[in-house]
Amino acid sequence: MSKKILVTGGAGFIGSAVCRHIINETSDAVLNLDKLTYAGNLASLGSIEKSPRYQFRQADICDAAALAEIFASFQPDCVMHLAAESHVDRSIDGPSAFIQTNIVGTYTLLEVARSYWKSLDENRAAAFRFHHISTDEVYGDLHGTDDLFCETTPYAPSSPYSASKASSDHLARAWLRTYGLPVIVTNCSNNYGPYHFPEKLIPLTILNALAGKNLPVYGRGTQIRDWLYVEDHARALYLVVSQGVVGETYNIGGHNEKQNIEVVELICDLLEELAPEKPTGVSHYRDLIRFVSDRPGHDLRYAIDASKIERELGWRPQETFESGLRKTVFWYLSNKPWWQAVLNGSYKLERLGQGDGHEKV
Repeated sequence: MSKKILVTGGAGFIGSAVCRHIINETSDAVLNLDKLTYAGNLASLGSIEKSPRYQFRQADICDAAALAEIFASFQPDCVMHLAAESHVDRSIDGPSAFIQTNIVGTYTLLEVARSYWKSLDENRAAAFRFHHISTDEVYGDLHGTDDLFCETTPYAPSSPYSASKASSDHLARAWLRTYGLPVIVTNCSNNYGPYHFPEKLIPLTILNALAGKNLPVYGRGTQIRDWLYVEDHARALYLVVSQGVVGETYNIGGHNEKQNIEVVELICDLLEELAPEKPTGVSHYRDLIRFVSDRPGHDLRYAIDASKIERELGWRPQETFESGLRKTVFWYLSNKPWWQAVLNGSYKLERLGQGDGHEKV
């Protein structure tokens, strides 16, 4: 039976992948609720924007009145909550927005969802789900080479970003425990893939290399991350909201641990193959690598134990890091208008006229 899914943050990197997956791979309807901050890009949804099962509303998750109206008019069967400030460096420079969106916004959304859920008839209330989507960064970092984050790992966030996400996780679980709101939580490893905002490591490396600019790497690049292809993540999230058990947490990882320097070098090697005509003065893409001062409180290693979601829901990533990275580099090479519009700021012009509060028909 088809569902009506409210996706918050659906114009962002992961949120847009979720929206595309739902429209392209299911019969469900989506309402994409996004504030359209700097990371929100409607061009990432161009392939589905004309679908009769897709709607967009510009709204802030801190705006309770706007949320209540959207819930009342759309009547969702479930919520997939991805709206968040998510860049660690930005959280260090300006933590206030992270506190407001990730903590206050999640609280506001939980309260509006709870009021709406209580108004539903018995069958719809029993089927309703609030899926809170989070990050592995809430766990802090791992020091042993064999340790993995599992669903019961104690929280030890290191940055204002991860602390704000940890707070939102705790709020979601508290609304389950105290009010009975049917909450499910997922925590994921580092995502990568098409439509990734260019300030993040992989797209930044690709685009800087193509422009002949330096490729900055924090410290000596020895930080280890588990990389998850965004379309694999979208499949996992839809599976969780559809089949996951209320009250459970599912860690979602790509089984791809790489040092940051390895990631940058792999991108350089792929570009040697896929974009051999280099910028003027560049002999080899690897020559552009520059080590820079490490960020404050930089976690050394993240790694996810994703055995629970595999065991209980049957999900595994379809992409290896090598196959996913090749697809990603090729996508950036093939979609220059998308990232050029982000780099020159013209993507923001698409927001004009989107803030009137009306649903797209």
